[in-house]
Amino acid sequence: MSQPTKSIFTRLVWGAGILSVILLIGLWWTTHQTVKATLEEGAQTQVDIDIAGLVDIYATNGRAELAQRIADRVAVIPMEGNTPHYYLADETGARLAGDLARWPELDPYVSESGLISIGENSQGFARAVQLDEGLRLVVARGMADSEPLLQRIGLVFLFGGAVLVALVVLLGRLAAARLGRRIEQINAAFRGPHEETLSALARPDEGDEIDELTAHSGAALARVRNLMEAYRDTSDQLAHEIRTPLQHLDNRLVKALSVNPKGEVAQKLIEAREEIRRLVQTLESLLDIASSKARKGEMAGLKEFDLSAMVLRICELYDGSAEETGHHFDWNVAEGIQFQGEEWQLSRVLTNLLDNAFKYVPTGGHVEVSLSQQANGPVLTVRDDGPGVPEADRTRIFERFYRSGSADGEVHGSGLGLALAHAIAERHGLQLSVEDSEVGALFRLGPPS
Repeated sequence: MSQPTKSIFTRLVWGAGILSVILLIGLWWTTHQTVKATLEEGAQTQVDIDIAGLVDIYATNGRAELAQRIADRVAVIPMEGNTPHYYLADETGARLAGDLARWPELDPYVSESGLISIGENSQGFARAVQLDEGLRLVVARGMADSEPLLQRIGLVFLFGGAVLVALVVLLGRLAAARLGRRIEQINAAFRGPHEETLSALARPDEGDEIDELTAHSGAALARVRNLMEAYRDTSDQLAHEIRTPLQHLDNRLVKALSVNPKGEVAQKLIEAREEIRRLVQTLESLLDIASSKARKGEMAGLKEFDLSAMVLRICELYDGSAEETGHHFDWNVAEGIQFQGEEWQLSRVLTNLLDNAFKYVPTGGHVEVSLSQQANGPVLTVRDDGPGVPEADRTRIFERFYRSGSADGEVHGSGLGLALAHAIAERHGLQLSVEDSEVGALFRLGPPS
């Protein structure tokens, strides 16, 4: 299974890699500063010890001996590496001994210390002291050797850190891919709770929290599947038990009509047959509504189809009916719109909307169907210039058995057509609603707004 860019596991792996880089940089900086401070403290200690010895020489043997000792030290130790450097000056600032080119910006009266330049490319730690009113001294220790050491430490962190981060990312990817495959088993079972996907959840892998989640998910999906199967079996049995006696009753009515009864009796028999057909249609609609609501959000059974072709086919069928009823019927359908769903169910939504439009719009009225592709999905609208839907009824017309009165106060239908269309829309993750319109009614089917 490929690891998607938006996967939480991919984000965790990249987060671990970035965190490792940040921690390595912080550790390098801490090490760099610690080594640098340690070297400075060592140089400071050496300078203070050297100054103490020179002060003792001056106090014991005087200025000449001090200058001679400084000259001897400069002559013996070359001016490179972590070496001592001196500047002995009189009251005018003239150099009496030492190898420093000039007096640094350090105040000897307060025994000031700090980093100074030694030569052209190196620095050192120095301290200035006032030996007496006419004599002052600067002692410095070069720190040129610290730079190669710090560079080597930086290289170790660079290459070692690169290997460490690569290992963290690699191991993280492997662990994330493995964990992702286990989560994908759960997602696959939710998308299609078949025997194969559910049996995969029943096999333990590590015995950890993911396996516990897998087992609970498999058990829950199995219960839901069993409940759905029991519901379907009960619904089919119920429909059969009700439809069969109604069919027998309809057959008896047909036989009664075959003996040519008198006009009033024949009319009553015909009305009885129509009532039977309405009962069967109501039963089937109720079962379809319940089935659509039970499968709300379920991906099983959904497949991609050409929504544009379906809408065009239905519009062409209703075009002939519109001519017979005296309605003006137009459609504007964008080509090539694909949608994932049950084609025959969505076709029932459009036919129910068109049936209502032609039922309520007076002869000579106008009905228009439009299908367009929006940013968040396809949008289907059915617009007419009939009496419209009162604002108080715009949500209730999708309830079962609710029937809104027409312009002349008559009541049409069983009140299940729009309820079924609304349930089918929800089953596909769509929203069926009545929108504001200047004239007539405007029904919109599309992604939730």
